[in-house]
Amino acid sequence: MSHVTHAPSSPAVFRILDLFAGPGGLDVAAEVLGHRVTGIEWDANACETRAAAGMDTFAGDVRAYRAALFPRAQVLTGGPPCQTFTVAGHGAGRRALDEVLAYIGRLHDVVREETTPWREIFRVWRGISEELRRKAVEADVVKTEKRAAEAARSVARKAVRKSLLGHDCSDWEIKAALKTLEAPRGLALKDTALRDLLAGLASLEEVLDECRSRLEELGDERTGLVLQPLWWVIERSRRPGLDPYEAVVLEQVPAVLPVWERYAEVLATLGYRARTQMMHTEAFGVPQTRRRAVLMARLGEVDIPEIVETHERYRPGGVPSGARGADRGDALFWDADDKGPGGTTKDPWVSMETALKKARGIAPELPDRPAFTVVSNYGTGGDPGARGRRDHDVPSSTITGKVSRNRLVHKGTDTDLAEFDRFDLAEAGVLQTFPVTYPWQGRDRSQQIGNAVPPRLALHVLRQVLEPASGDEEARARLERAVTDLENWRPPAEPTPVRRRTDLEGHPLIGG
Repeated sequence: MSHVTHAPSSPAVFRILDLFAGPGGLDVAAEVLGHRVTGIEWDANACETRAAAGMDTFAGDVRAYRAALFPRAQVLTGGPPCQTFTVAGHGAGRRALDEVLAYIGRLHDVVREETTPWREIFRVWRGISEELRRKAVEADVVKTEKRAAEAARSVARKAVRKSLLGHDCSDWEIKAALKTLEAPRGLALKDTALRDLLAGLASLEEVLDECRSRLEELGDERTGLVLQPLWWVIERSRRPGLDPYEAVVLEQVPAVLPVWERYAEVLATLGYRARTQMMHTEAFGVPQTRRRAVLMARLGEVDIPEIVETHERYRPGGVPSGARGADRGDALFWDADDKGPGGTTKDPWVSMETALKKARGIAPELPDRPAFTVVSNYGTGGDPGARGRRDHDVPSSTITGKVSRNRLVHKGTDTDLAEFDRFDLAEAGVLQTFPVTYPWQGRDRSQQIGNAVPPRLALHVLRQVLEPASGDEEARARLERAVTDLENWRPPAEPTPVRRRTDLEGHPLIGG
C-alpha cells in the first residue's frame, strides 16, 4: 500500500502597501514569504537601495498620496518617523505624544458611529491636517529667527572675548563670563562698552530661550506623520467605494507603544482584532539587542495571539543555554519560561560572531577577525566617555546610523585591530539580518541600515498576522525555510525603476 504525502497548502499571497518603507527591511521579508510589496519612501538614498534590491517603490512624501489611490492593496504596513517620541516623558517628547494621542481621540470620536457620513470624517481629518500645517509654517518662521539670533550671538561672544582679553583675563575667567554673562573682577562697572556687550549677549540668550520654547510648543512637523497610517485605514474602511484592508502591521521604537495602543482602540471600532507587543529582537534570532513596539491587526473575528519568542533573551553576564551547567546556577539571568512555539525549547541568542561567520559562508570576502570587542560610539549612563562595549560572542548592541563609527578592538583590550577595525556595510546589514548581498546604495548608508526594520523580526510578524491558521509545526517549518531564503537572497541583475506619483496608471495596486 503506497502512502501519499500531502504538502502543506500554500498560504495566500497578499498585496502589501508599505508606508515609510525605508531601504526595504519589511519588504525583503515579505518577498521571501511570497507576498508582493509596494513601498512609499521619501528619502532618495533609500530609494536607490530599494531600486537595486528590486523593490517596487513610489518616491515621495506619504502625505502626497492617499489610500484611495491604491484600492487593490490588501495589507497596510509601515513605520512612521519616531524622532519626536524618543524622549517621551520629557518636555517636547511628552508634549508631542500627548498631541498625537489627542488627534487620535478626535478621529476615534468621529468614526465611532457607522452612520457618520464620509464628508464629516474627512472634515475632521482636514482640520487636523490644517492645524499641523499651520504649526509647521509658524515653526519655520521661528527657526529663521533662531538662526539669526544664533549668528548674532556668535558675533557678540567673540566681541566679549576680545574685550576680556584686552583686560588680561584668563581663559578660565573668559569661559565663566560667557557662561554667567557677568564680567570678572567688576570690569563691567569700569568699562561701559563691555557692560553693553554683555547686556546685548544676555538679550540674545533670552531671544533664543523664547525661540526654543515656541518650537517645543509648536512641535516637530514629523509628529503628524505618525497619524498617516491610521488615516489610511480609516479612509479604506469608511470612504464609499473602498474595501477595508485585510490586515495592518506597524512598528516603531518603544516610545510609540502608547500610540499603537490608542490605534488599536480605533481599529477595534473599525472591525479589526488588534494586538500590540513589545518585541526584543534577539529573542527572534536577530544578533542584536533592540526593542520594537509592534501593532498587528486583522479584519474580522480571528484573534492574533502573542508572537512567542523563539530564542532566549540576552542578559549581560549570562551565557546561552548550550553553555549552561545542569545545575542552572545562572538562572538569575534568564526567563523562567524557556519554551518557544509549541512548547519547544528556545534556541540560544545569536552572537555577532555566529552571524558574521554564517555570512562569510555566502560572501567569503568578508573579514575574518580574531576575537574582538565592539566599542560603541555612544556613551552609557549619561557619561559620553563611558563607551558601551560588547564582545564578539554576544549579540550586538542596537545598530544605529552611527554603526560605522563603532571601534573594533582586540577582545579585553583597548587596542584597535590592525585592520578591519570597523564593520563594513555588508556586516552592519547582517547584524540587522539583511542578506549579506543586500545592495546598499546612495549616501548615508549607515543611517539607512540603522533606521531599517530587521527583516528577521519582520518575518515573524508578517507570518503571525497573514497566516493565522497555520499550526505550530507548519509555522516553524515555514519560518525556517523563510530564514534560509532570506540569508541566501540575491538582488536582481537589473534595478527596478523608482516610480513617481505620475506613474500610478497601470500599477497592479490601482486596479484593472
